[in-house]
Amino acid sequence: MHVASAEAPATHIHDLLFRFSLLCVPFAPSRLCGEALKFKIPVSVLVVIHTPELQVLLIERTDRPGFWQSVTGSQHEGETLHQTALREVAEETGLDAHAGVLADWNMQNEFEIYPEWRWRYAPGVTRNTEHVFGFRVPEPVPVTLSPREHLAYVWMPHDRAAEKVFSWSNARVLRALPEFMRPPA
Repeated sequence: MHVASAEAPATHIHDLLFRFSLLCVPFAPSRLCGEALKFKIPVSVLVVIHTPELQVLLIERTDRPGFWQSVTGSQHEGETLHQTALREVAEETGLDAHAGVLADWNMQNEFEIYPEWRWRYAPGVTRNTEHVFGFRVPEPVPVTLSPREHLAYVWMPHDRAAEKVFSWSNARVLRALPEFMRPPA
């Protein structure tokens, strides 16, 4: 069965990571020991960077060329979701909190974590809860990508962006962007 075969490699990888963590020594590369071996928390943010004219920023993943998305990232232990959103915007685009206005859109998506990325989470974790934020900037601005994470960026109208992203949750939020821009009643 497909699900069973998808689980087996993740379990094997968890076992290898655990065994390697027992062998970590001070001279081992830091990306292989310590922080990198902590499992991700299955809580994340999706941050739509947009202008008042509904232009949105999309970034292309390095690990999956052709996969476009808004800013995303997992919450770190001890962080609020607001802090996570601002950290991810800065890490993935180089924009700091003063470049725009961050708003919690009070929307959550729950989804299954892709099998190829489950090794990043504790054994048995298969679902993630994503919290949606908007980050409004006055106009499309150049961004500085982290080459480790992203290959390219593009600004485009929200409806075209919804057709370009690979994630159903990202597409859903981009289609709803005009609703989030309306002033409260």
